[in-house]
Amino acid sequence: MDLTKWLAAAVQSNAEWAKAFGPFDPHPALAVDDNRFAAAFETFTERLKDNYPFFHPRYAGQMLKPPHPAAVVGYLTAMLINPNNHALDGGPATADMEREVVQQLATMFGYGTHLGHLTTSGTIANLEALFVARELHPGKGIAYSTEAHYTHGRMCGVLGVEGFPVPTDDLGRMDLDALEELLRGGRVGTVVLTAGTTGLGAIEPVHEALALRERYGVRIHVDAAYGGFFTLLADADGPEGLPAEPWRAIAEADSIVVDPHKHGLQPYGCGAVLFRDPSVGRFYLHDSPYTYFTSEELHLGEISLECSRAGAAAAALWLTFQMLPPTREGLGQVLAAGRRAALRWAELIEGSEHLELYQPPQLDIVSYFPLTEGTSLSKIDAASDRIMREGMTDSQDPVFLSTLRVGAERFTARHPKITADADGARILRSVLMKPESETYVEDLHQRLERLVRS
Repeated sequence: MDLTKWLAAAVQSNAEWAKAFGPFDPHPALAVDDNRFAAAFETFTERLKDNYPFFHPRYAGQMLKPPHPAAVVGYLTAMLINPNNHALDGGPATADMEREVVQQLATMFGYGTHLGHLTTSGTIANLEALFVARELHPGKGIAYSTEAHYTHGRMCGVLGVEGFPVPTDDLGRMDLDALEELLRGGRVGTVVLTAGTTGLGAIEPVHEALALRERYGVRIHVDAAYGGFFTLLADADGPEGLPAEPWRAIAEADSIVVDPHKHGLQPYGCGAVLFRDPSVGRFYLHDSPYTYFTSEELHLGEISLECSRAGAAAAALWLTFQMLPPTREGLGQVLAAGRRAALRWAELIEGSEHLELYQPPQLDIVSYFPLTEGTSLSKIDAASDRIMREGMTDSQDPVFLSTLRVGAERFTARHPKITADADGARILRSVLMKPESETYVEDLHQRLERLVRS
């Protein structure tokens, strides 16, 4: 795509649409001189250079990358109108687009009937799912693994319900035996399972947890904010294929959260929440005397805790899905490249004399640590911190990583040769969510080996 061409076309399209409503005089209060703007814009663009190169495969730190050009064009084109998807009179076209993309997401997960909408983040999407869970099981708490995103503990506090962190197994997944022991007490109404933890990319056993739902009458919520789009690779051919069981089981979950602003190629913020039972919409019931008046159809604000939401976010996702739909042949090819990159880097690390794999990648997150003299947690921690900082500050050949702190008991269970002289250690963590990582991973590996040796 020629981004410059289509951004100009977006402005032209908006101008032609606006002409249909007749001329009017712009107010002088809004006038800005081009020369004055040029000075501000120069300062603005210089300040934006104080960023990491999220677009480049040498950036392998957090879950960050630029949106697809189709999303940029879609967002800008709609933003010039600035629709608000809270009510149909605030954005009829983009409200329709939102319904269509939410239907595509529901189909991707295997939902038949559903109720859902976009949100400004995965945090808000999870808040809404847990809010409904609270209403359905008043007085009962919410269980989530100790590796679940911290938002679940925070949202339990916001909602005034008790949160129950559940231990994990050696792969960072919820320990279902520990969960069942907790459920026997009868204090839990909802269990959160994570399809792709943000630390290690672990996929929790949704398929096995469903039996506990039937046994104890709990609700199952799947937080797939990070990993949800990997359902497109369930049972796929090739090395990128994933075991189908947990992904297929998501279709039986009571609610799901996914973030298109992660693997869906969207700008921030674009999350989504889906409910399998549309009747939960009754918990959102409210009225607005000046809002819901142009249509008898359901307004998106009537099934959302948020009020104003950018219709441009729905437009960007809709236009992106026209090019790269959430299918294995479409968006799935983007995720497959990142998954293959992670597997390839794991192979390189396993053959390295300077790095050791912490655990095999389950999605596109690679976790590893430097081999040091006298393999102790304190030395691994110091070396990981040094490598991350030296890599980021090298002006000639930078590489951008992140670290993950692992507790001593868990670390030494996986790597018994390590001496536990501290309560934990930082390891190195890389997210290979850009498809370009597939052809750049050899460079990343060589750069890391040089950093370890330095």
